[in-house]
Amino acid sequence: MSIRTSADIKHLLKLAAAREHRSVASTIEMLVRAYAQEHQLVARPNGLGATGDRAQDVGSD
Repeated sequence: MSIRTSADIKHLLKLAAAREHRSVASTIEMLVRAYAQEHQLVARPNGLGATGDRAQDVGSD
C-alpha cells in the first residue's frame, strides 16, 4: 500500500514514530487500530469476505 500526503504529515508521522521507538509502518498500524477501536470497527479475519473472496480495497486507486 502507498499513500500520498503532505510533507507536514510525513514529518509528524516520523516524529510520532521516533517518540514511540517504532517504525513509521508500525506507527500507522497503531494509529489505525486505535481509531478502529474508538469507532467500534472490526477487521475481517485474514481480509476475507463472507464468501471467502479477498476483500476489496476501500478507496484504492
